[in-house]
Amino acid sequence: MSDVRRVRVQIEAATGFEPVYASAQAAGADLKAGIAEPITLQPGERVRVPTGVRCGLPAGYEGQVRPRSGLADRAGVTILNAPGTIDADYRGEIQVILVNLSQAPYQIQPGERVAQLVIAPVTRAEFEAGPLPESVRGSGGFGSTGR
Repeated sequence: MSDVRRVRVQIEAATGFEPVYASAQAAGADLKAGIAEPITLQPGERVRVPTGVRCGLPAGYEGQVRPRSGLADRAGVTILNAPGTIDADYRGEIQVILVNLSQAPYQIQPGERVAQLVIAPVTRAEFEAGPLPESVRGSGGFGSTGR
């Protein structure tokens, strides 16, 4: 049985689209480009794409804005700060920072699926300064655990 949370969304009437799950078991709901005209994204360029969606997440949850694998595979377009985080107290429009990593221009169409929105629980930490406990790995990083 799935754990369903209600999330209130506000959709901009002119350009927004309600987030929609593409299948019954999809983890992320599709976010669409809430634009009136196409946007051309040149190779190496980044652009902030509005979605026309605002949401009111419940306390203790975050929205994770993640890339769409099909867009990355087909066009080399992905999210620059993946995953982007939407805090529970944010009420502004969700925008997606897309980057074109391909060698060809890519045109983002109005209503095109540009990202996925995953709602996830958040654990907040209470930070305490002091010496760290020892571990087998220690301070080894960047490949220190093998190939």
